[in-house]
Amino acid sequence: MRSILFSAALLAAAVSARDVPTNVRNFYNSVKNAGACSKKIGPGFYSTDGGSGNYYYCGDHKDDYNVIYLKGPGSQFVNMDIDCDGDRSGPGNDGRCNGDGTSQDITSFQYIVKGYNKGINDLNPFVHPYVVFGNVGQGNQFDPQAHGIKPLSVMAVVCGDRLIYGVWGDENGNDGPHPVVGEASISLATACFGNGMTGNNGHDENDVLYIAFPGDDAVPGAGGANWGASSYAAFENSIQDRGNKLIQRIGGGGGGGGGNDCSWPGHCEGASCNDENDCSDDLVCKNGKCAKP
Repeated sequence: MRSILFSAALLAAAVSARDVPTNVRNFYNSVKNAGACSKKIGPGFYSTDGGSGNYYYCGDHKDDYNVIYLKGPGSQFVNMDIDCDGDRSGPGNDGRCNGDGTSQDITSFQYIVKGYNKGINDLNPFVHPYVVFGNVGQGNQFDPQAHGIKPLSVMAVVCGDRLIYGVWGDENGNDGPHPVVGEASISLATACFGNGMTGNNGHDENDVLYIAFPGDDAVPGAGGANWGASSYAAFENSIQDRGNKLIQRIGGGGGGGGGNDCSWPGHCEGASCNDENDCSDDLVCKNGKCAKP
């Protein structure tokens, strides 16, 4: 039992402590310093219910990296509001969505999740790190599928010093005068910013980068993810390998100073380390750096 518990603890630590690999960090800084999006896809949206409608789905790097992301004016990205939609009757519900009057009992792709026959009827916001991407309803709209992004495809989220993998799991309903972008499930928000995230309390700073990957290779499908997982760590770990491959589109590598065949970006040859557990594959920790044995 001790070994099982220890392995679970290591898994949770590995998932929650993933560094932003060098290529993704460089991309983040480059896009931030470039200012407003040049190739705006669709009309402008809001980062909060108010302010300016100058936040866009951006195609500046659709041709070279085949990615689409959210970008605000100047050096801004977008914030992270909390989404509690989906099946909250399953594991993980700690009450932090209580009192959220805007949540619904269904996500946009519930019919696909249920069809996977993995013992769940929908995404669980406390287990599945999903991103709310796309805007439907009245007013300004954006359909990611029109740009090659598939439902339940893997996405990457850069929040502070962390890289989190999630799936495109829900859409924003334009039910007010200010259609917004920048929202994620409470499990994803917690991985980014801690247990202070609730259904009524998100992350207000416009410094979160959401990256979507067009194409079939971003879709895990029924067998490529642990949809029936009972914890955030177990599900996020199940899409980690796919996410690691997808981010290699950005800047042409996985980061960390090593080759592109490293399976744990940010922990490749040349990355900083304290011991072997900080290094990918068969690399070892030598003098504070991951190195070949």
